[in-house]
Amino acid sequence: MAVNQDLVGREFPPTAPYLVGREKVREFARAVFADAPQHTDLKAARAAGFSDVVAPPTFAMVIQDLTLQQLLGQEDSGIVLARTIHAEQRFTYTRPIVAGDELTAQLRVTGIRMMGGNAMITSEAEITDPAGAHVVTATSVLLVGAAPSADEGEAA
Repeated sequence: MAVNQDLVGREFPPTAPYLVGREKVREFARAVFADAPQHTDLKAARAAGFSDVVAPPTFAMVIQDLTLQQLLGQEDSGIVLARTIHAEQRFTYTRPIVAGDELTAQLRVTGIRMMGGNAMITSEAEITDPAGAHVVTATSVLLVGAAPSADEGEAA
């Protein structure tokens, strides 16, 4: 099955609210080697004008992942996870994410570009606070490889 071109323009329901935890921010910062003190030290974050520790910019991927799971779970998508890689990621922030934020995300598939039998699927997750104010847009590109031909079979 090829990637379903009708995915373009499809919007998914908003995710359940995600409460950003202080320890989760600290763990993520350590995992991505974000060593600025505002990511792990509450006093440093407050001295910099934030209410709590500040998530590294790529932390938004944690929330966006909830939306990508919706896309990958679509039976009619034609996306085969075994042939899919995360090819590109961008973030456009209105403000930083801080511990204590309660964020909701909504995904929209914005484009599919075919290249041979491969498909590049672009999606945007709008991440907002409880008041509906924009926090960050996370743009992701998934590369879905072509299905093997009948004489090639699946790779072992």
